Amino acid sequence: MTITTAPSQTPPTSAPRTSSGLTSGHLPRWAPWALLGLSAVVSAAIFGVIALAESGSFSIPGWAIVSVLAYLVLIAVISTVVEGSRKGVDRLVVGVVSAAFALAMVPLISVISTVVTNGVAGISAEFFTSSMRNVVGEGGGALHAIVGTLLITLAAAVVSIPIGLFTAIYLIEYGQSSRLAQGIRFLVDVMTGIPSIVAGLFAFALFALFFGPGVRMGIMGSVALAVLMIPVVVRSSEEMLRLVPNELREASYALGVPKWLTIVKVVLPTSIAGITTGIMLSISRVIGETAPLLLTAGIATSMNYDLFNGRMATLPVFAYSQYMNQGTPASAYIDRAWAAALTLIVIVMVLNLVARLVAKIFSPKLGR
Repeated sequence: MTITTAPSQTPPTSAPRTSSGLTSGHLPRWAPWALLGLSAVVSAAIFGVIALAESGSFSIPGWAIVSVLAYLVLIAVISTVVEGSRKGVDRLVVGVVSAAFALAMVPLISVISTVVTNGVAGISAEFFTSSMRNVVGEGGGALHAIVGTLLITLAAAVVSIPIGLFTAIYLIEYGQSSRLAQGIRFLVDVMTGIPSIVAGLFAFALFALFFGPGVRMGIMGSVALAVLMIPVVVRSSEEMLRLVPNELREASYALGVPKWLTIVKVVLPTSIAGITTGIMLSISRVIGETAPLLLTAGIATSMNYDLFNGRMATLPVFAYSQYMNQGTPASAYIDRAWAAALTLIVIVMVLNLVARLVAKIFSPKLGR
């Protein structure tokens, strides 16, 4: 008896499918840029035709707005058809966020380009090596204002940074949810929103009680700036200290380390980068103030290194006085005003770079 087995049948193999970049469920990387370029070209053609028809100028803001709107519509529709509604909504949101970022950068770039373009004309060796003493018209410089700005800001930082940092340490490490801590937080929030002129009036009234009305000193400007800096330092330092994990504190306490030493050796080094950034934000917040310094430090044309004696010039007040009190020739005064503004921006940029370097050096090293 022989048993015969049927031959095994192999399932038919389907032919390999060829997928296209636009039909495989995912747009190629070049697609968003191509759609953006297409939108820009089409909108430029439309606005160009309108400008020729009306004999007017080409509207760059209108072209940019129409290009962005057209791109958002195209990317949302095409991505929904090809990739699905979920990916389409994602690409739409990414486009809106990117457009918002570009819109926020427009005034910043405009301010920087305007200051640099107009300020370069007044930059010279004499501008950084001489003051305005006995200078009328062309010539002179802003050395006295640069020195005054650095001294007044340094004194304000010496006053405000310890007060703000110690207040933040109390709120996080000691006060926590106590009524006193809640009251301090409320006062700090109120101080954050006070106008700068109020801080200048406070410093002026305070010193007028001891030295009489009409007094002008550099230290008065430092006190006014310190009033503006303290709430910024407190809030930023408080948030950075709050981010330090409690496990680090508990591990230090378990080793028998006292609380004050835990704060010095564990908490502060862990949050030093964020604290430094907050301090630099507070300095950038006040270094360009004009109204409080105009009331307290006044206007000067000569060098003054003594914060406790006489008027002291600062870069914001110097730029204001040069622009508002133009003499002959007026171009010299305007050039000095723009050069002072450019110098102030450079000083802020250098301070921020130094702060980043300090934060990088003293921040805890996480690698082994």
